[in-house]
Amino acid sequence: MTGPTLSALVVDDSGAMRKQLAYALQRVMGIHATEATDGADAWRKLSTGSYDVVLTDINMPLMDGLKLIALVRQSGGVHQRVPIVVITTEGATEDRRRAMDLGASAYLVKPVQSQQVVEAVRQLFKRTA
Repeated sequence: MTGPTLSALVVDDSGAMRKQLAYALQRVMGIHATEATDGADAWRKLSTGSYDVVLTDINMPLMDGLKLIALVRQSGGVHQRVPIVVITTEGATEDRRRAMDLGASAYLVKPVQSQQVVEAVRQLFKRTA
């Protein structure tokens, strides 16, 4: 990719999952990834940083991914329109519908391959370009 470096916020309470996603985005797409341990940590980072995409789990302590999506979409701030990819173990149709209704841009069910995540992010960038 040419131009400015894109950045992602990777939100998951699993350190191994955060590292896997961050590494895949960096290696395949050259995206700089910042990690957050839960929704509250992500919200703090969103208030002080700029991100081109957010990847979040749903089930996390302190603040879950659904609450994070709702906050971002209702914030009226710079991140209100940033693409949000949900990556979760919650595979039920109702969970997917809730996330998409709150403003998620894509929904992937774990276990997920790095290539699936990279492709989802690529598609979102194509839509917003």
